[in-house]
Amino acid sequence: MFFTLLIVTFLLASAVSYGVVRTFDTAVGKIFERIIQDEIAAVWQRYIAFAAYVVGISGGVRIYQLERYISAPHKDTDVLVLNAERWTLEIYRTIIEALQSLAWMYLVVFIFALIAYVVVRGFELRHARDENRDKD
Repeated sequence: MFFTLLIVTFLLASAVSYGVVRTFDTAVGKIFERIIQDEIAAVWQRYIAFAAYVVGISGGVRIYQLERYISAPHKDTDVLVLNAERWTLEIYRTIIEALQSLAWMYLVVFIFALIAYVVVRGFELRHARDENRDKD
């Protein structure tokens, strides 16, 4: 039963990660094209997608929590039994934890992207101002 739970949580976390990556893929691509303005922007976009899968799956499949079903957490205690209620709880936790992990990752990415955008935009405005000054 434990292996089935492990496989189900892995597949569920993978599906949640896939959905989130697909949702943000276009936005991340446009942000990197704007900030980097080079062919390497596509490579960064692919890296962020890879990182999102790693973060989403590792956040959704909580091995330390699943260990409770194969060994007792403390001496003189029983191993938890996987019944319908625990299955429901584990599936819910997998979805929520995967989404939470991905939300934090994308928040950090977008904060750094915003900082980079402000820096790039500042250089563009300075460059445009210098060109206007040279024309006058």
